[in-house]
Amino acid sequence: MSVASLPTVLTVVLNYRTPDLAIRAVEAALVAMEGLSGAITVVDNDSQDGSFERLSEAVRARGWDRVRVLPSGRNGGYGAGNNFGIRQGLPDGSKPDFVYILNSDAFPEPDAIRRLLDPLQAHPDAGFAGSRLHGEDGVYHQTAFRFPGIFSEFESGAGTGPISRLLRRYVVALPEPKEAQWVDWMAGASLLVRQRMLDEVGLFDETFFLYFEETDLSLRARRAGWKSVYVPESRVMHIGSVSTGMKTWKRMPSFWFDSRLHYFVKNHGVAYATAATLAYTAGAMIFKLRSVLGKRRSGPAERFLSDLLQHALRSAWQRRIGAGSGASPS
Repeated sequence: MSVASLPTVLTVVLNYRTPDLAIRAVEAALVAMEGLSGAITVVDNDSQDGSFERLSEAVRARGWDRVRVLPSGRNGGYGAGNNFGIRQGLPDGSKPDFVYILNSDAFPEPDAIRRLLDPLQAHPDAGFAGSRLHGEDGVYHQTAFRFPGIFSEFESGAGTGPISRLLRRYVVALPEPKEAQWVDWMAGASLLVRQRMLDEVGLFDETFFLYFEETDLSLRARRAGWKSVYVPESRVMHIGSVSTGMKTWKRMPSFWFDSRLHYFVKNHGVAYATAATLAYTAGAMIFKLRSVLGKRRSGPAERFLSDLLQHALRSAWQRRIGAGSGASPS
C-alpha cells in the first residue's frame, strides 16, 4: 500500500514552556509517522519564554520538512491550544482523516500511531483510540476511565475499600486494561481522533481551561453514537504534569473547580451538579470519620473539601446574581 492511499494523520503537539520536551516529542512522533501520510503541527500556546523561537529554530536546524511551528496567540488552555492546531489542518489546507493529539511530555513508540489507527479503521463508529501511558520506569499511568457521576463522586470522597467495592461499577479510574476494550474516555496525552467525528460533534469546549475537556468531548461523542477504544499495544512514555506543575500543587487551583462544575452543569444540569457535590461531601465525611478513628492517613489535596464547597457556594451566588440581572448564563 502506498503512502498516498493511507489515511492522513495530523499530529498536534501542544507546547507551553516545555520546548526541550516538545522537541523530544516531535522526534518520537516523526518516527511513529514514518510510512504514514500527514504532518506534524507544534502549537506554542503563548509561552512568552522564547519557546516559539527555540522550537522554530530546532525544526529548521534538523530539516524537519513535515513539521511546522505555529503560535496560538493566546493561552486559552489545553482545549483552545489543540483546537487551534486542529483548525489549521494539513499544510496544504486540507483536513486530515485523523488527528493525533500528543502532549509535549509524551513520547510514542515507533508503532504507537499505527496501533491506534488499526481499531479506528476496523470500526467506523469508533471516534477515539488512546494509548497506554507509562512513566519512565514503565509503570502504568491511569489512562482509561468511566464518566464521572453522583455515585462516583460519593466513592471518590469516601476513598474507603468497602464503599469502593460496593460501587465498583462507578469508580472513574478503570483497573489497567490488559487488552483493547471500549471505555468511556481516555487521557488526552496520546489520543487519535477521527476528524469526521469532530466535524459532527465539534472540537474541545474552550470554556475548560484545563481538565475535564477530554471527558466532555468524549461524552458529546458518545451521545452522538461514537465509541472510544483503549489500545494497550500502543505504548507512550509520559512524564506528566510538566506544564501544569500539578505534582507540586498543595491545593487544587480554582480552574480545576471551574472545569468540574462546568462539566456537570453543562452535561447534566444545575440540580445534578449540586447533587454530585453533596455526594462528594457525604463521602468525605465518611473519610474524615475513618481518619479520626485512625483507619486512614492520607487523603485529597489540602483543604480540598472546603475549597470545593466554597467554590460551589460562590458559583451558586453568581448564577443567582446573573439570573436576577437578566444576564445570559455563560
